[in-house]
Order: sequence, then structure tokens, then C-alpha cells
Amino acid sequence: GGWILKYLSAYVVSSGNEAAQDGYFTSFITAPVAPIVFMLIFLAFTAWVVYCGVEKGIERFSRIIMPGLLLLIIGISIFSLTLSHTDSDGTVRTGLQGLAIYLLPDFHGLTFGRFLNVLLDAMSQLFFSLSVSMGIMITYGSYVKDDVNLSQATNQIELFDTGVAFLSGMMIIPAVFAFSGGNPETLQAGPSLMFITLPKVFASMGFGTATGIVFFILVLLAALTSAVSLMETSVSTFMDELHWSRKKCCGLMVVIMIVLGTASSMGYGLLDFIRIFGMNFLDFFDFMTNSVMMPLAALATCILILRVVGIDGMEKEIEQSSPFRRKKLYRVFIKYFAPICLIIILLSSIANVLGIISM
Repeated sequence: GGWILKYLSAYVVSSGNEAAQDGYFTSFITAPVAPIVFMLIFLAFTAWVVYCGVEKGIERFSRIIMPGLLLLIIGISIFSLTLSHTDSDGTVRTGLQGLAIYLLPDFHGLTFGRFLNVLLDAMSQLFFSLSVSMGIMITYGSYVKDDVNLSQATNQIELFDTGVAFLSGMMIIPAVFAFSGGNPETLQAGPSLMFITLPKVFASMGFGTATGIVFFILVLLAALTSAVSLMETSVSTFMDELHWSRKKCCGLMVVIMIVLGTASSMGYGLLDFIRIFGMNFLDFFDFMTNSVMMPLAALATCILILRVVGIDGMEKEIEQSSPFRRKKLYRVFIKYFAPICLIIILLSSIANVLGIISM
């Protein structure tokens, strides 16, 4: 969140051309103070929304932000398809050509190891995309009234999650292809795609300042909705377990987040000398949450439903408000498919970090 705020400010205050310069991203994340300052600003806004509560804070925030976020994604996706760029040698590349790279599969050079790596990455991404194993679904579910149609809500989540994911790719990849030399390798850059490649793309557009502002506002809103959900989960847990007020629980979470956030922000700078399994703080936290804690929590949830709550109890809960048409499929997944996949994700991730296998 702090990184996104930094880049947004670069485009708002100036043209944003400096963000496209080589070394800009590295110099920022290794700076001693700047990453912490922007992290604290992001944290302050997140805490304010959660402090306002579910109805006055989170619901009001989401009702305004989420439709706006969706409209921005659709608008930029359509805009990306209209882009074209002519190289110095006269080669013309268009957003539609980039769309073809995005949609058409390329099996050249595909090995079993690469296939397994992509499959595991995709399953790990599902955790974040659907907010599974972070307590978010359980927290928000506790606020849902009994008469809400859960089957219909599930269908809406599937539709919008898949649709927004598809549009997000269509928003970025055609634009990067058109303005990055046409090299598909630039489309596989992970975090550097957002903070290194895209600013260069914006700078080459000629109207990149406006595009950069809109893009980083969009990403900031997406980050805020995620951060608010995660903080609300922790705050509501503290409220239930400690019987504290929302104000006091928010204060406790802010202290915890400042400590962990500061360590993450300084992980590439002043605290870079501290390594855990060869990783700095940010990479280690990312590994622990994504590759260890979330699969473990999901596996524990499967066991909880199977051994404690019972599948019949789950089905009865769902059928309070709507027919459960996926009952048989749910039983197969919760008993067999989900636990097996989770164990594979967990073991392969740990083995990869320890160097037992390489993917």
C-alpha cells in the first residue's frame, strides 16, 4: 500500500517521468525513511475505515469504492485495446496483438516442472483472490442475516471475481505489449511489472501522467479494500475474545501493524542484513502467510467441517435460505480434493524454499 501511494504521489505532484527512470523503484524501497512514511499513511486510512465500524465504515466505503473500481477497470481495459505504438524500425504493435498473447495459450518449452509451478501459483492465487483462509469470509459471514440467499451470493462472487481478474489482465498486458518492445518476457515480471515496467509504458505513451494517476488510484482502492477486510478480521476477533471496545481493538491492531509494517518496509533497506531462510522480512512474511499459514488454515477448516461441524450441519445452514444445488460436489471437494491440493501446495512450497526441489 505504501509503495502504491508513493507512485501515485509521483504522478500527482509531477509528470511521473522520474518513476520510469532506472533505479527509481530500488532507491525508494531501500531508502531509510520514505517507505515507512507512506506505509503509515496507508495504515492510517485503513484503520480509520475499520474504526468507523461495519455499517458506517466498511459498508459505506465498499458501496462507493467497489462500483467505481469496477468502472475504472472496464474503462482502462477497453482503452488498452485501442493502443498502438510504432517502433523506430516501423514495426507497429497494437493492444489487440497483446490481447492475443494474453488469451492464446503457448505450450512451447512447457515442461512438467513448469506446468506444476504454474498450477501451484494459480492455486495459491485463489487464496488471495477469494479471501480464503484469512478469516475474512468467516468475519463478513458472521454479519450476514439468515435470510440472505447464500447460493446466489456464491454465484455473484464467482462471476465478479473471475470477471475482474480477466479484465485486470486485459487492462495491463495489451498496454505493456504495445509499448515495451513486443517482448513477451516483460509480461512475466511479478511486482516489477507494476513498479518498473508499467511506469516505463506510461512514460512512452505521451499521455502517461493521466494514465498513471488513474491506474495507481485503481490499484490503491483495490489494496485498501483488501487491507480493510484483513484488519476488520483481526479487530473483530479481538473484540470477541478480549471483550474490548472497537476503539481499543483498533488501537491494538495499529500497534501490531506498525511493528510488522516497519519491519517489512525496512526489509530492503536498513534491516536487509537480517535474513530468515535467506529472505528479508517482507519476503519471509510473504512466504509464511501465502505458502504456510494459509494452506494450513484452509486444511484446518476442512478438518473442522468434517470432524466438528459436520457436512450435514453445513448443508443445513446453507439450505436455510436457498436450495443447495452443489451438495454432492461440495462433499467430494471438502472430503478429498481440497485437502489433497492443500497438502501438495504446503509441502511443495516448503520444499522449494528449503531447496529440496526447484520449480
